[in-house]
Amino acid sequence: MKFAFFNDYQLGVITENGIVDISGALSSVSYRTPQELIRTVIEDFDNLRPTIEGAVENGTAIALDSVSLNAPVPRPGQLVCLAGNYIEPDSPSRGDFNAFLKSPTGIIATKGRVELPEADVTVFHFEPELAIVIGKTAKHLSEDNALDCVFGYTQFIDVSARGLPGGFFLGKSWHTFAPMGPAIVTADEVGDGNALGVQLWINDGLQHDFSTNSMARFIPELLAEVTNVVTLEPGDVVSTGTHHEALTAVGDGDTLSLSVEGFGPELSVSVSDPLKRTTWRG
Repeated sequence: MKFAFFNDYQLGVITENGIVDISGALSSVSYRTPQELIRTVIEDFDNLRPTIEGAVENGTAIALDSVSLNAPVPRPGQLVCLAGNYIEPDSPSRGDFNAFLKSPTGIIATKGRVELPEADVTVFHFEPELAIVIGKTAKHLSEDNALDCVFGYTQFIDVSARGLPGGFFLGKSWHTFAPMGPAIVTADEVGDGNALGVQLWINDGLQHDFSTNSMARFIPELLAEVTNVVTLEPGDVVSTGTHHEALTAVGDGDTLSLSVEGFGPELSVSVSDPLKRTTWRG
């Protein structure tokens, strides 16, 4: 099942024919914000699933090109990202586990615009990633039980400003630096999260093309590592890192589209730079 918010944060399910509004089926759910709604659906999914499936079966699909899609997890309590986490020609060994917190206020939706800050940045990179949406409170997970806490997955771009002091948080937590979505694909539909193709196009040219089976730490291990340090709650997001080999400079006027195999539709964003910097492009 593929959940997505659309238009004025109506919750829907994406099907092969479009998106079906399931708001009516959730009329008994009490919530104040879209994040509270999706968290409730995640937490109570086993009970709500028959009602949601009935609403999808009996509902009318709306064409995706006629709606505006929002971020599927608009404001997670925690947005945890991994630094690296792929076996690459320049990083042939696993290396040390390295994770960081990225501000969830940077989350934007597909067709949004990433605004590059007027800071003294060396280069801007856009890192295509598979992100995990947490389904249950998770603390000190083992590799054996880690996948039990995964509700689903979503597409994510970790935008990075290189060359700034202050470490990962400052370089990665600017406004609009966390494009996400447009759907959460439930874990049962994804199957093996470490057997997915990931592709990123820049201005219609294919730039990244790798598989999640190249991760240095597969999803069960990385969740065990993360929850050894922090407790994850339903609706939190853990992004699994990127393959750095094809990273390239991104700047004003560029458009990017991320596609994780089987997820559809793509996560697409444009880029705006008030300074129109081009010095790093060579």
